[in-house]
Amino acid sequence: MTSATRLGPGKRREVGLSIWIFSTIAGRVVGTEPPNLFVTLGRRRKLFWGWLRFARRLMPSGSLPRRETELAILRVAELTGCDYERTHHLRIAQRSGLNEDECTRVAIGSADPGWPERDRLLLTTVEALIEHENLNDEEWQAAIGLYDQPQLVELVMLVAHYRMLATAIRTLDIQPDVDRRQRSHTP
Repeated sequence: MTSATRLGPGKRREVGLSIWIFSTIAGRVVGTEPPNLFVTLGRRRKLFWGWLRFARRLMPSGSLPRRETELAILRVAELTGCDYERTHHLRIAQRSGLNEDECTRVAIGSADPGWPERDRLLLTTVEALIEHENLNDEEWQAAIGLYDQPQLVELVMLVAHYRMLATAIRTLDIQPDVDRRQRSHTP
């Protein structure tokens, strides 16, 4: 945590036993201490559980291909300047089919000539949604070529959700999670 942190992670008493246990397990799954996002948002317990149910419907339980979900989330993180989101989802992205080079090129986005057409169209859609909070008719037609109608609803909700989450993370100054392996090697 930096000295500028506005709201640090809640302790077990502040988030409650169920959020603490859930967060501890979630951290073990991704190889970190309890995720700072969970133990910070967990300070508002009922809101946390409602948010988590909603978020889980988008990722990991959404209908979009996991690789494409992670590609979209990483692009949102880049465009919103959300280091927490970027760091957290880089861990997940490589397990979801994105290679290291692709994870690096997400910073350039759709302008990178190395993307296959489908990825480029997805990145272009995400970029338009973040920049304009909408798609023009041409962008909409391109998106229709990627997904069916229910999946288009999901994509728009996914991008909007991660933009909202980036705003909360940056405003609350939630710090990146501590990798458990790094912590065990710290003197």
